[in-house]
Amino acid sequence: MTKDQENIQRMHDLVDQLNHLAHQYYVLDQPSVSDAEYDRLYQELLSLEQDYPDYILSESPSQRVGDQVSETFAKVRHSQPMLSLANAFNREDIDRFVANVYKELGKQVEFVCELKIDGLSVAINYEKGRYVQAATRGNGEIGENITANVKTIESVPKKLSEPLDIEVRGEIFMPKSSFLKLNQDREAAGLATFANPRNSAAGTIRQLDPKVTARRQLDVFLYSGVFSEDLGIHSQADLFAKFPDYQFQVNPLHRTCHSADEIWDYIIEMGDNRHDLPYDIDGIVVKVSDFDQQEQLGRTVKAPKWAIAYKFPAEEAKTQLKTIEWTVGRTGVVTPTAVMEPVLLAGSTVQRASLHNMDLIRAKDIRIGDQVIIHKAGDIIPEVVSVDLDARPDDSQAYPEPSQCPVCGSDLAHLEEEVALRCLNLACPAQAREKLYHFVSRQAMDITGLGPKIIDQLFDCDMIADPADLYQLSKADLVQLDKIGDKASENILSAIENSKENSLEKLLFALGMRHVGAKAAKQIASVFMRMEQVMVASQEDLLAIDGIGVIIADSVVEFFQTDEAQKLIQRLQEAGVNMTYLGPSQATVADSDSFWQGLTVVITGRLDRFTRQEVKDKIESLGGKVTGSVSSKTDLLIAGDDAGSKLAKAQKLGIEIYDEEELVLHFSN
Repeated sequence: MTKDQENIQRMHDLVDQLNHLAHQYYVLDQPSVSDAEYDRLYQELLSLEQDYPDYILSESPSQRVGDQVSETFAKVRHSQPMLSLANAFNREDIDRFVANVYKELGKQVEFVCELKIDGLSVAINYEKGRYVQAATRGNGEIGENITANVKTIESVPKKLSEPLDIEVRGEIFMPKSSFLKLNQDREAAGLATFANPRNSAAGTIRQLDPKVTARRQLDVFLYSGVFSEDLGIHSQADLFAKFPDYQFQVNPLHRTCHSADEIWDYIIEMGDNRHDLPYDIDGIVVKVSDFDQQEQLGRTVKAPKWAIAYKFPAEEAKTQLKTIEWTVGRTGVVTPTAVMEPVLLAGSTVQRASLHNMDLIRAKDIRIGDQVIIHKAGDIIPEVVSVDLDARPDDSQAYPEPSQCPVCGSDLAHLEEEVALRCLNLACPAQAREKLYHFVSRQAMDITGLGPKIIDQLFDCDMIADPADLYQLSKADLVQLDKIGDKASENILSAIENSKENSLEKLLFALGMRHVGAKAAKQIASVFMRMEQVMVASQEDLLAIDGIGVIIADSVVEFFQTDEAQKLIQRLQEAGVNMTYLGPSQATVADSDSFWQGLTVVITGRLDRFTRQEVKDKIESLGGKVTGSVSSKTDLLIAGDDAGSKLAKAQKLGIEIYDEEELVLHFSN
């Protein structure tokens, strides 16, 4: 085989490989390689196709915009193609792009730079100002109908301030905080975790049940559209200035630039600050701002000539895996963690990385002593990406699956439909500790002063074994502990006593039932009102509650059927712990004529008279809804001292703003 034949064969092999990887990424939402590795293979393909243009395959990823359309959803044909962008990887690529624009248009060109959000492209249609349809990009010509799921995103307006016929386009993403919570919940439930926020968002928006989508708290930034010239939007700069007037959320960190130097300064600045953002970005998009100039520049078969996407270099590091530690969570899930030689990654020193489960260790063939490549998933969680097989010693052995709990020695099991190993011994000391950590936490019984270190001491001294034992502690018990004096012990005992008065929903959450979060606990408590009613509720009774699905219902029923749970509740009741819901029932809230009834409220800044949680609880008890971000659906912003970007956004959207004095006034009415 000649060198040319080898190169052509390599080119065709790369097409097959990249199409397979794209299917895993876009359709299955299960990437098997890092973005950096995909980009490396793609650039190799482009280089070969440039050398052998007569042998380019029609199915090559260079010849299409997006990827396959899932058969799960109905198809939607876009009114105009949703194009992908050509990539830039260095300063030279940016200089070349700007020079080509100048060559075509002359030097009076304004560019707009914007963050490249790492999410899922979406097109959203409005008719006469009303939300009617949403679709994925798909292959650029045809996407998937995801109307019901996108409707659950709070920042997507359902009715505009004007009766417009308009299509807006943007990026759906999962905030880092939502991604972290989702993976923690999935890992605790023994489920496979998501690789990054982008795949979390894609997997979430393709859920068949919109309730699941709603719970995962997606968001969206809009950056383009198909609309009439009557709107007076003639450039990208105009679009960013005027979209918020119609309740469309745009990213505020865009910038107008006039040269390659200014563009590069913006890229460096955003690259330095990317880890501080509450969402994931993987680059910067640079666009010629003026729409007439965009039209003049035109497009290639795949991408516009008036825009380019700069991709940040992959932030990865190589280090040696020293050992794998296994920890036991409160539900019995046994989770592996890689312990490595310390290495600097994304601005911090990393020594430990999540391995999630045994299936992942097998799939990546991770072994003790390996040189491993790590990165931070969503700039948050250090993870092992791959192994440097060339550096592996000849005598390396595959890592064996543990068969016994690392704490109690009980046999480990793979439950049906779970990827995790689980310790089924309910008396496992590790599970007991984790349950106690959870029981005293802020969203649960909120027993301040009882942190993990004190609980560990109490546990190790055999003073406590389960949550009910906390209510039997005395001052004489506490002062025996390290660094606990008279005052600290009195404060802890006071916090324990105060927790007896908590409303039922906090106790339900504190019990640590699988899949039952704080929100579900409150929904359940507000319907049944008393613990004895919850304990005898059937699956059918629980499913009748809006927002409670089969998984949560089954978990609650199974929990209260155990002798362990029934004895714990009895002991807590004997200790004087409240078993009644103290807030308004769902029926009471529905009938309320409170000022707060039906309002969507955001709280920001520092308050003097209340904690944010106290304000949130009070507003929700009066029929209001408290959310974390300002959008067109927000009715009221509570702004304390040092309020920041949320206040600015609320002012821009014309949302009513209360200070703490006005808040107190409306609480007293």
